[in-house]
Amino acid sequence: MSIGERETPVTGTVPVTGWAAIRPLLLRLHFYAGVFVGPFLVVAALTGIAYVYTPQLEQALYAHELHVPAAPGAVSLDRQAEIAQALVPEGKITGIRPGATATDTTQVIFDRPGLAPSYHDTVFVNPHDGEVRGRLETYGSGQALPVRGWIDTLHRSLHLGDFGRLYSELAASWLWVIVLAGLALWIGRRRKQKRALLLPEGGKPGRKRLLSWHGVVGLWAAAGLLFLSATGLTWSLHAGSSISDLRTALDWTTPSVSAKVAAPAGADIGFQAVRDATVQAGLSDPVEVRPPTGAGKGYVVQQIQRSWPEKQDSMTVDPVSGRITDTLRFADYPIAAKLSRWGIDAHMGLLFGQANQIVLTLLALGLVCLGFWGYRMWWLRGRFGRAPVRGTWRRVPGKVLAPVLVAAAVIGYFLPLLGISLLAFLALDVLRGLLAERKAA
Repeated sequence: MSIGERETPVTGTVPVTGWAAIRPLLLRLHFYAGVFVGPFLVVAALTGIAYVYTPQLEQALYAHELHVPAAPGAVSLDRQAEIAQALVPEGKITGIRPGATATDTTQVIFDRPGLAPSYHDTVFVNPHDGEVRGRLETYGSGQALPVRGWIDTLHRSLHLGDFGRLYSELAASWLWVIVLAGLALWIGRRRKQKRALLLPEGGKPGRKRLLSWHGVVGLWAAAGLLFLSATGLTWSLHAGSSISDLRTALDWTTPSVSAKVAAPAGADIGFQAVRDATVQAGLSDPVEVRPPTGAGKGYVVQQIQRSWPEKQDSMTVDPVSGRITDTLRFADYPIAAKLSRWGIDAHMGLLFGQANQIVLTLLALGLVCLGFWGYRMWWLRGRFGRAPVRGTWRRVPGKVLAPVLVAAAVIGYFLPLLGISLLAFLALDVLRGLLAERKAA
C-alpha cells in the first residue's frame, strides 16, 4: 500500500492504456480512503486488541463468581434454579449453564424488567452446596461478563449507541477497498530487485524506506485484513442487514433445532432430568439448557463451546416424557453456516485460543503501523494536505471506467456507508479542483 505516493501530472497529450491508465485512479482512491478512514481503522484496531483478551480479563476479575473449590456431592439443577430465582423474584429463567468442570459455577440466566436490550441478569451458584457466588449483568448470547460487554460496546459503537456504530461500519466498509487498492499499487510497482516485494528495504530513514515498510507489511497482512473487513461487516448496522438478506436468499442461514413437541398432560420433568437425558444421548459439556418458551415447546439443550473443535450440537427434550424429539449436529450444518460460525469466532479471538489472539493482535498492530506510515509519508511530501494530482479518471479507458462505475454503484447500494462516503470524497475532490482553478486564475 502506498498512501501519498507521487504521481506525474496528467497532461492529456499522450494516450495511456493498461496499468498506466488505472494506476493513478487507484492511487487517488487509496490516498483519500486512507487519509479520511485511517483514524477509524486505528480506533477499531486498538479496541479490537482490548476485546481479544477479555476472556483472560474475565477469569481474573470474576474468579469468585466463575469458580469454586472442587468438592464431592452436587445440588440438582432444579434446586440451584430455585435458589437463584429467590434472588431474582421478578426475573424469568431463560437458560442454565451447568459448570463444565467440578471447579466451575452454574450460571442461572434471567430476563427481567429494566434490563437493556441483549442484557441478562445472571446468578452464579456453587453446584456442590448451592451457595450463591455472585450476581452480574451479562451481555449477548455468549453471556459476556461486564468487562467484556463494556469493551465489546466500545469496539462496536464507542458507547454512542447506533450513531457510534457508524464508525466501525465505515472502517469495515473501506478496509477491503484500501487493502485491494494498496495491493495492486504495491505489486504493480517497478522495482530493481524482486525481494523488495516481500522484504522491506534498509537504507537511510526517509519516505522511500517508509514506503517499503508500508508496502511489505500491507502485503503480508492483506489476507488477514480482508478477513477482518468481511467478518466485521456482518455485525454492522446497515451493511449487516444486507448481508443477512443475502444469506437468507441463498439459504446460507444457520439452522436451528426444532423446539416443537407434542403437548400431553403431565408434570414438567425439570432441568436436571433434561440434562441427564442429553448426557446419556452424548451431548457433552459445556451446554446451556433453555426451558420451554410456551405450550407445545420443549427444552432446548445447546452446546456452547466456540473453540476448536467447536461444539455446537443441540437437542430438544420433551418436558413431560423426557424423550429427545430432535437433534441437530454441527457436522450437519451447511458449509456456509459452518464458515460463518468459524469466521465470527475467529474474528473474536475464540476459535484457536491464544494462537488466534496473537494473530489478531499482530494484524491490529500492523494496521496501526500502516496508518502511521501512511500519514508520515503524506507529511514528508511537503505542504501537508496535498493529494495526488487530479484528473486521473480521464486517463482510464471507457471500457474500463464504465464497469468500475457500475460496480461502485452496486457495492455502494449494499454497503451504504461506503457509497455515501465515496460520494463525499468525490464532492471534496471537485471542490478542491474548483478552488485550485480559481486560485490559478
